[in-house]
Amino acid sequence: MTVRSDEFHAAHASTLAAELRALVGKLKRRLREQAGVGDLTPSQVSVLLRLEKDGEATASGLARAEGMRPQSMASVIAALESAGLVRGAPDPADGRQTLLSLTDACRRMIEEGRTARQDWLSRRLQARLSAVEMEVVAEAAGLLSRLVDD
Repeated sequence: MTVRSDEFHAAHASTLAAELRALVGKLKRRLREQAGVGDLTPSQVSVLLRLEKDGEATASGLARAEGMRPQSMASVIAALESAGLVRGAPDPADGRQTLLSLTDACRRMIEEGRTARQDWLSRRLQARLSAVEMEVVAEAAGLLSRLVDD
């Protein structure tokens, strides 16, 4: 490649990156609207998803994992407990610690949210794209996976 084509390639990549970032942000917002998570903050949602993915954890473990101060995590947990989304139980290995886990109601809420987002996106794809366009999107999804997978 010549210097000129390298510069063009870099400029094109920068423009494409900005477009993708904006588009993914808009898609995230639209999907979030479908989930019905109510008034949960991003920090609260992040803690719930971490507990779902990693299983029960202590407040200090969650704070470390989320990069938060323990005091900030305490207020997040208090709000989630009062909403009936998480519960605490004594740690069998160390009774001084409390292990936090998702309630059954929270698990149902997460599953219903995922189902709503999936249904919305599926309906949008069917309504707005032809079969050929859906194949193009499928190819693009594969390429985007290469960007984010390690």
